[in-house]
Amino acid sequence: MKAIFILADSTNRRFLNLYGSKSPALTPNIDRIAARGTVFENHWCGSAPCMPARRDIMTGRLNFLEKPWGGIEPFDQTLPALLKTRNVYTRMVTDHYLYFHVGGENYWNDFTSWEMIRGQEFDSLNMPAGPNGILDCARPDGYKGIYSREHDETYGAFRSEEEYPSPMTMKNAAAWLEKNADADNFMLWVEGFDPHEPFDVPQKYIDLYREEAGDTYEGQPCYWPEYRKNIFTDEETRHLNVRYKALLTMTDHYIGKILDVLDRHDMWKDTMVIFTTDHGYMLGEHDYMAKNYMPAYNEVFHIPLVVWDPRVQNQPARVSGLTQNIDMFPTLLNYFGVDMGQLHYPIHGRDLAPLLSGQRASLRDGVIYGYFGKSVNYTDGKRTYFRAAATPENRPLNVYTAIPTTLRQYYGVGCIAPEDYCKIRPGASLPYTNYPVYSFPADIIDFKNPSQEYSQRAEQNSETCLFDQETDYEQEHPLQDPALLAEYEGKLKACMEAHQAPAEQYERLGL
Repeated sequence: MKAIFILADSTNRRFLNLYGSKSPALTPNIDRIAARGTVFENHWCGSAPCMPARRDIMTGRLNFLEKPWGGIEPFDQTLPALLKTRNVYTRMVTDHYLYFHVGGENYWNDFTSWEMIRGQEFDSLNMPAGPNGILDCARPDGYKGIYSREHDETYGAFRSEEEYPSPMTMKNAAAWLEKNADADNFMLWVEGFDPHEPFDVPQKYIDLYREEAGDTYEGQPCYWPEYRKNIFTDEETRHLNVRYKALLTMTDHYIGKILDVLDRHDMWKDTMVIFTTDHGYMLGEHDYMAKNYMPAYNEVFHIPLVVWDPRVQNQPARVSGLTQNIDMFPTLLNYFGVDMGQLHYPIHGRDLAPLLSGQRASLRDGVIYGYFGKSVNYTDGKRTYFRAAATPENRPLNVYTAIPTTLRQYYGVGCIAPEDYCKIRPGASLPYTNYPVYSFPADIIDFKNPSQEYSQRAEQNSETCLFDQETDYEQEHPLQDPALLAEYEGKLKACMEAHQAPAEQYERLGL
């Protein structure tokens, strides 16, 4: 048996034809997977953004109740490590460069082999030295959005789109698959950074959408929104949407290279294929851009999932039961026959096999999801419930980790003042493992990433809200029914208990 896991970062389901988009991007290859496999209609990210979502997928447990961005923990049993107990060869091909930054530790180590394609975002691979050392990277006058000279230096040297990092990732994965088409007992993990911002994409893909969208923008480069309220004009916002769709289409084109190998070697008969993402992205909805700092809207957390299972003769075309990213872990382990009795702690993911075979319509009644230190959110598929912190101080709140790193920094110099080191509590524990961890009070941490900051309750995360998924999918009209609010408070609390949430999370939320 073989498996191919394809993750395209920040893929938003509202641009996908397979989810009935009103303004779909051209994604014929994602549609190819959907035509053969099962489309999951009620699939949710658990923890966001990037690294928290990846820890969910690789461990089968939710990250966001314990810590923000960070590495795989020494007590985690990862998907590739457990597959190794069945002699499954695991290969990672990715251009997600943040695996190699501080805060991205140990995700790739357990793979049998791995390949990193460099050049995304702030990767300094091609950054030259200046006459006085490090070159100035200040944003040019009049430029709107995030600016990266590192990105300009790298992308400015490309001679063709095939040199872009995500196309190279997909092409190299296809080449590996071609070379190993006659092998067996392997999992190929393919992870493209696109369509994550920046939406810097060859003009031919942009031209596919400009006329239809009424995109007349001709100003300075406009392809990289900041993580903040939308500062762009309507014309610029329209152009950013066009660029996002263009980048999604380019990503889809190169996913097709992998599918072509499956076709050429008749590999569908014994190869599971999964297509998904880590989280979505906002492009002006609710007047927000990007992710992280706003409430946990559907645009970010209601994500795509398509699965082809070669063991099933007649898979259901669509499944409406609730599923979550943590389900990838047991699904792939059971597919390869891994002994789940090896696990040192309970997982919360569920094997998707009963849904794929049609034996069951649902695996669970509800899911929780969110960002660390912000609202904790719940859905049963009918409504979505955002539970805000009870007080502006957002306390009590602790980060639990045995690997004291986070996004591009250590929990040490520059992140925590030396006089606060005494407030760090070593030897703390989590409800599900005796492995000792550090406990860091949130108020001593300078996260240095405003969009993910949790030292106080953010204004935009200050209200508890309930929305109807069927009549108000855009989440614009909060329900005011006290009985319903009380009902969903109870459902959230029960789901948190089932996921072994740290005790102080209940107090923080006023539960």
